[in-house]
Amino acid sequence: MSADLGGRVAPARDERARIETHERIMAEAERIKALGEASESVAPYPVNQATIGTWLDAMGYDNPRFRSGEAPPSMAQVWTMPGLGRKRPPEDPLTRMTQFLTDEGYTAVLGTNCEQTYERYLRVDEHPRVTSALDSVVGPKNTAMGEGYFVTSRNTWYVDLPDGQSEVVATMLFRVLKFIPRQKDGESS
Repeated sequence: MSADLGGRVAPARDERARIETHERIMAEAERIKALGEASESVAPYPVNQATIGTWLDAMGYDNPRFRSGEAPPSMAQVWTMPGLGRKRPPEDPLTRMTQFLTDEGYTAVLGTNCEQTYERYLRVDEHPRVTSALDSVVGPKNTAMGEGYFVTSRNTWYVDLPDGQSEVVATMLFRVLKFIPRQKDGESS
């Protein structure tokens, strides 16, 4: 039925097994989606001019506006990225769903696209936080890479205001394809 791939089990290819695998995947997706914004990460450092300047230099971009207190909107994700030595929270929905797919035999991953919306620029000394939720899981789809599922997470960046309220500053839909690599001609399973 299933092939052993060094401790990982690839989904069996008969129709009944495919249906059962799909049902398990979709049930897990619904369970994770029901958690809503299940993950939150706070930026380890407030927005600061030194990081903005370094980012501008690395991108080869200059704008006086961003040298005097505002961060380019496309930096929203930079402030809350885990970085080296840190990991996403264990409850992170994208991590949970992609690990579940890995356990089901969909071992390869490919980033497909990212859609960002900016409500306003971040300002120096603001301390953003991001929440993450599972937006959708679509599949199985047969692609040039192999059979897989498109997994989309929704991230929302906030800053806390002096009055105790929170303000959304940016959102992002991030989509990956988790797939079983297509065998090349001449390869055996």
